[in-house]
This record gives sequence, structure tokens and C-alpha cells, in this order.
Amino acid sequence: MSLGSGPLQELPCFTGNGDGALKTRRKRPPSRGGCDHGENTPQDLIQCWSPPHKLACASVREKENDEYEEFVLARRPRRRKERAGKCWDGLPDELLLRIFSYLGLRDLLKMSRVCKRWHRLWCDESLWRGVDLAGKAQLNAALGQVLALGVLRLRCPYTFVGEIDLQHKRNLRVQHMDLSGCNISTGVLETIISGCRQLQNLSLEGLVLSDAILQSLGQNIELLRLNLSGCSGFSSEPLGEMLKACNRLTELNISWCDFSSNHVKAVISNVTSDLSQLNMSGYRQNLTMEDVKCLVDRCPNLECLDLSDSVLVTAECLAVLQKLPSLRHLGLSRCYQIHAAALLDFVKFSELQSLEVFGIIPDGYLPTLKKGLPQISINTRCFSDVARPTPSSRKDSTIWGMHCFAKLLNFKFSHKNY
Repeated sequence: MSLGSGPLQELPCFTGNGDGALKTRRKRPPSRGGCDHGENTPQDLIQCWSPPHKLACASVREKENDEYEEFVLARRPRRRKERAGKCWDGLPDELLLRIFSYLGLRDLLKMSRVCKRWHRLWCDESLWRGVDLAGKAQLNAALGQVLALGVLRLRCPYTFVGEIDLQHKRNLRVQHMDLSGCNISTGVLETIISGCRQLQNLSLEGLVLSDAILQSLGQNIELLRLNLSGCSGFSSEPLGEMLKACNRLTELNISWCDFSSNHVKAVISNVTSDLSQLNMSGYRQNLTMEDVKCLVDRCPNLECLDLSDSVLVTAECLAVLQKLPSLRHLGLSRCYQIHAAALLDFVKFSELQSLEVFGIIPDGYLPTLKKGLPQISINTRCFSDVARPTPSSRKDSTIWGMHCFAKLLNFKFSHKNY
């Protein structure tokens, strides 16, 4: 029988000993449990004799997979980049306006360039309540912009005001305005005053006015304080009509104007009886004793009265002024027909607190007068504060006791239109 023709036979396994003899290794039957516990395979021997290996720690992810039999592998969405200012977008307009109200004027103007929404809020009337433009050398479009935005309190004294355009904003909201000493043309001033219907306090000290300006002032029936000291350029008839229409005036300063006797009579005949403070100083030959009597009869509630520099006023006025029960401050400076000895009669004025008599008493007689009138302060006020926006004792940005924004400095009003 040839070598390759027969079936394959299982050969016995031999092991060799030290002398080269071969022994047959009997094959043990498998145990009941299916595992051979009697002998180890060479691989098992290697693992048994080898030093113990350090087992690797299971990762957190493997532990999680062991705890949970089922899990879903999902891709997390990429986090969107938050846009700058996203936290502001969720705030309502009312809250943003409340925050912006604490900004100064300079920061408020810069804020208007941030975005379209902030530019829209920048034009809201609630942010433009008081603006101080004092210190600007020239105001053109800036003043027109501020007025058109609905400013309530405007302070820009001693400023050059050029041409402004208010054709699209005729009904201005300004209530308190100080244009004292401004270099402004009569036409521009007419444009501003003609758009005002809600004025309560106004100072046009030292300006050249016109009859049309006084007619426009007569439409502000809520006017409480009016300062026309040193003004000129208007006639007596519009003056009387304006004072008659503004029947709620409490303070009027109409001193040192370019007045004739007709102007003085127009004031006395048409001023409201509720007037409490009046300055009519500087009328020398145009204010007579008859005018003083008519004034006292028409305005019995006067508390502050200044008739200084009226040379026709005599000592007879003391008996007339006693009819004013509420008179507390009186100015008779440079009324040269009142003798110094007659001033002791002011002891009869129980409510009088201050008396200005500069120029009519010698310096040596002042201590004697102060001793005879201990309850009255004599010559303590060099300037009158009647209806003036900022008293001479204060140098701040307040007008009639109300605050305005800080100064604008050199910041430009021009901004990008959205």
C-alpha cells in the first residue's frame, strides 16, 4: 500500500525525556465541566509563570457604557457665536430709554451711532429734557436739531446763533429757554419764538426784538417768568397785548429797555394782577408817581419790586408802597428825590426784609440807618434776580432751579443717518 493512497491516521503524541526515549502521552477524557484542570497548555503556562500585568483603568466612557446597556450617539450642534450686544436686544424700549436717560449729552450723541434701533431711541423726546449749549462759539444746525428733538429746557446764553431750519417742526416742545445775550438776528429769533406754544420761563435779555416776536409770545398763555431786560425794537401796542394775553405771569423783568412813557403805561395798564415780582428800574424821566400809584392799585400782591433809577419817584412813594402787605424786597437805588432821613419810615413795613438804596445815602449815614432798621437788610444785593434764569450768585448749568445736560464742549452734532 502506497504512502499517499490510504486514509489519514492520527499519530500518537510522543514526549521525549532526557535519554532520548519517546513515551506515548495518553489522552485523558474531558471532564464533566468541559474544562481541563489537570494540565495547562503552553500558552497557559506562559501566562501563569509571567509576572502579573498591571490592569488598565477603565475610562469614564467605558464605565458609562457598562452602566447603560443602550445609548444613542448624537452629534452636538455647534454653539452659535453670540453677536455683540445680543443682551441689549432683548430689553424693551422703555428700559433702554431709562438707562440712556442717565447718560450725559456727549455719550448720548455717541450712542446714536451704534445701531438703527439705538438711533431711533436717540430721537425719543424723553431723552431731550434739558440741554446746556453754553460755551459753544457758534450754533447753527445744532440748535435747530436740539429744538426739533423736543427739548424742554434749553440753555445757550451769550452764543452766536446762525441760520437754522425749523420748517418741519413748527410746534416746539420747549418750555424753559435762556437766550440771554445771544448774537442772533431778529429773523432767526422770530422763527424760534413763532414755533413755541408751551413756554413757561423765557429770558431774552439784551436782544433786539420785533412786534412779531411779541405777538408770538402772546400765544404762550402758560408763561410764568419773562425776562426782557435791556431789550429793544418793539412798540408799545404789541407789548400791552402780549402782557394782557399772558395773564399767568408771576415774575417780570422789563428793566432798562428802550422805553418811552407809552411803553411804561402799557406795562402798568396790562400787567396781570397776580404778579408777585417786578423789575421796572432804569426809566428815569418816564416813570412818574402816578404810574407808581396805578401799579400798586393793579398789583396788590407784589412781593419784590425794583424801581431803581427813576428820578421822578419821591418820598411820597413810601406811603403808597405801604398798601402792599406782602412786600419783602424793595429797590430804590439812585432815586435821588428820596432823602436819606425819610428812609427811617420803613420801620412801618413789618414784612420788608431787604432794601436797596445805593446812591441816595452817604456812607457815614449807613450804620445809623441799619441801627434804626434792624429787621431789614440794607444794600445787600447789587443786582436784581427777578425772572433771571441763573442768579448772579450761581455759576452752573441750572435755569430757574432746573438742571440741564452737561456742556457740549467741542462735540459735533453731525451723525450718520440710518
